[in-house]
Amino acid sequence: MPAPWRARYCATPWWARVTLIWAASRIVTTALVLLLANVQGPNAWTSASPGYADFANMWDGRWYNIVAVVGYPSTLPFTADGHVGESAWAFMPGYPAIVRLLMVLVGQPWAPMAVLVSVAFSLGAALLFYRLMRRVLDSSTALFSVVLFCVAPLSPLLQFGYAESMYLFLLTLALLLLLQRRYALLFPVITVMALTRPSGLAFALALGLHTVYRAVTRRQDPFPAADRVLAASVTGYSLLAGLAWPAIAWIGTGSITAYTDTELAWRAPYIGYQELIPFTAWFQSGVWWLGMPLGIVAVIVLILLFGAALFLPPVKRLGVDLRLWLASYALYLLAVFFPQSSTFRLLMPMFPLLGALAPPRNTGYRIALVLAGILGQWGWLLLCWGVDGADWTPP
Repeated sequence: MPAPWRARYCATPWWARVTLIWAASRIVTTALVLLLANVQGPNAWTSASPGYADFANMWDGRWYNIVAVVGYPSTLPFTADGHVGESAWAFMPGYPAIVRLLMVLVGQPWAPMAVLVSVAFSLGAALLFYRLMRRVLDSSTALFSVVLFCVAPLSPLLQFGYAESMYLFLLTLALLLLLQRRYALLFPVITVMALTRPSGLAFALALGLHTVYRAVTRRQDPFPAADRVLAASVTGYSLLAGLAWPAIAWIGTGSITAYTDTELAWRAPYIGYQELIPFTAWFQSGVWWLGMPLGIVAVIVLILLFGAALFLPPVKRLGVDLRLWLASYALYLLAVFFPQSSTFRLLMPMFPLLGALAPPRNTGYRIALVLAGILGQWGWLLLCWGVDGADWTPP
């Protein structure tokens, strides 16, 4: 880089660099989305060749729209054979509430306002992600981590009518506060986060492990009594926050299992209606996709590989707290989630792992990662977002 350009680059504030990266990535992603929208045929959500806002609000975007405009049903819907069916109770109110507020203030319909809210939160998430990575990486590597975040295969969701953009913003803020040990500020963040996407239980586990680790290592890293009380308190609060929405669904419908029954309705097309038995869904999915015994073996190997990956040098460089979050969220998914095409989206909260891919400064390596991310976006849009007939690959 020529000296004048280097000096100008060094004088540019970090937030301007991150914003430029974010803006460039959104241009690329928007071009890909418009290209696919142009060839999209008529479907359950849009007419043929829909405009951007309509195309960005397909699939679960319609459920969030229902929550924002109609709210939640007081009685659960049932299928013809007597099982609880799909309903708005599977979708938490944080994101649609903000979009609804903007709709009222601006006087615009759901679709453009949902996109606007998601885009705004995506910029906030990118800015916070840089600050988070700067806690564990140098500035150049942290900045390239932001590049990877912005061009990741599922980054189109950051500008769709989904809650992921808002949730990643809140999660990044919560992780940053955790690394800064500003426990008191976690209470309001956890409150909103737990009402945006299911997260309270996983974050409570991460907080609990963090508290135990700090207690064990207090000789090397002092853990004052005030911090111990706050850390334990926010851990318990996160646990309660994780149970709040199922409790609200119970109160709203009169059924203690309203939330879990509603969630189970989405896996019924694969394995039928079954009870929620923790730590069985991945094995059920493995058998559904690969049969016996290969499905069981594949899940066991996947668990072992992920556990080993947490101890690889690039991942260890992220620090103990981020690895505790990764382990906690992975355990949460293993306990309750049934893997199918939505798995890619459910893995988005593991975005700190991008920091483990960023350190090598080889130009060819970095260009290859960026191109792989962009190609991955196109592949995910084709596989999971675009609708082709009776599509069974929801995003």
